[in-house]
Amino acid sequence: MNSSTSSSNPAASQLDSGELKEQIARGAEVEVDPKEVGRIARAAFVGTALEWYDFFLFGTASALVFNHLFFAGVGGANATLAAFATFGVGFLARPLGAIIFGHIGDKYGRRPALIISIAVIGVATGVIGLLPTYGSIGVWAPVMLTVLRLLQGVAVGGEWGGATTMAIEHAPEEKRGRYAALVQIGSPVGTLLSSGIFALILMLPPETVDSWAWRIPFLVAFPFLGVALWIRLKVEESPVFEALSAVEGEEKEKGSLKDLFRDYLPQLALATAAALLGIGGFFVMSTYVLSYATESLGLDRQMVVNATLLGAICQIFINLFFGRLGEKFGPGRIIGWGGVATALLSWPIWAMIDSGNAIALTIAVCLGISSVTITYSVSGVLLSELFPAKMRYSGVAISANVAGAISGLLPFIATWMNSTNEQPSSTPGIVILVIVALITAIGGFVGEKYRVKDNVVRQDS
Repeated sequence: MNSSTSSSNPAASQLDSGELKEQIARGAEVEVDPKEVGRIARAAFVGTALEWYDFFLFGTASALVFNHLFFAGVGGANATLAAFATFGVGFLARPLGAIIFGHIGDKYGRRPALIISIAVIGVATGVIGLLPTYGSIGVWAPVMLTVLRLLQGVAVGGEWGGATTMAIEHAPEEKRGRYAALVQIGSPVGTLLSSGIFALILMLPPETVDSWAWRIPFLVAFPFLGVALWIRLKVEESPVFEALSAVEGEEKEKGSLKDLFRDYLPQLALATAAALLGIGGFFVMSTYVLSYATESLGLDRQMVVNATLLGAICQIFINLFFGRLGEKFGPGRIIGWGGVATALLSWPIWAMIDSGNAIALTIAVCLGISSVTITYSVSGVLLSELFPAKMRYSGVAISANVAGAISGLLPFIATWMNSTNEQPSSTPGIVILVIVALITAIGGFVGEKYRVKDNVVRQDS
């Protein structure tokens, strides 16, 4: 059977209402042309990489420059806390974005939701590069920074869930892992872009960085937005959504938030738990480590940023390898054992960071980011298969972004816990990483039993 059921596709005429209803009853998991699958996955990857560049850039800037440029009136450790609180605001806004864009994606189409989300985040990020600092306008500087961060958060709330849903709904069932992993690679590529451009900026004299050079990475978001929009506008609508919309004379099979929270609350909880380490663990091992290593241990900023860059490169290979492995053993099991591995590695990782040795810290950051990426590599598949097609965008986006909201507070919590100690300690980092890893392990192992295949719940033991 041909993949697309769109009226713009000649194949649509080959599918009568009965066939469409049969597809919808099976979860609207239709087959698509392999060439189209690859094109959609690549487009989702590029768009996601550019969006995550914008979002991760704020985390790097929070750890390195925002504390003294936008929160100079607070001073000391409190300035860093304020910067991380603003960083966390973006995550708190993500569930709202998930609800808004999830509704758009499930009712009006995956494609328009993705186009709107990328436009909002690109503009918000670029405008940050134009903001006056605290030294120029006082308290209004952090206020405007916070507003723009909120807009970033709302937009990103609809991005990952939509890109993942598009890739999964175009992919053959047996190859979902590799195509979902391609979308996930957008995250480390976004990290490489944001950390890489900051690494170049930090080669300039510190006074130059603080004066104007810090703005360059944010202003680059404007041309990036043009590229991302061009890519997204070329992407066709999901064939699954089109199958749901093509039944004429019948009530369309669309879900609602009420149905989602009434009928799929256990799946939402499991999906949130399964996504937590891949998001939260990354920010502990990147954003918080940047702050802890430079401010508490007094290590060179450039060296720590370079370690994060190498960690992002490791992420690419981890995503590809475990994405394929998830096709064989199941994404829930990969997430479960990835969580267990991260919990076991937490103390050795932080011991290497505390050594203050550049090589040991680089190995620790690469190992930590790699271990949390094991769970991230297949989370898109598991989350997508926990929900039926008619409410998939909302289910995936809300669960991932509730996890994101929690994750965004982890650097703040770790910094606050450390500020209560007389001497800097890695204990907050260890404790947070272990707890998050074990929660994700439970979500993965249990979530594997709830995977939806053709709207039939698996009964794997």
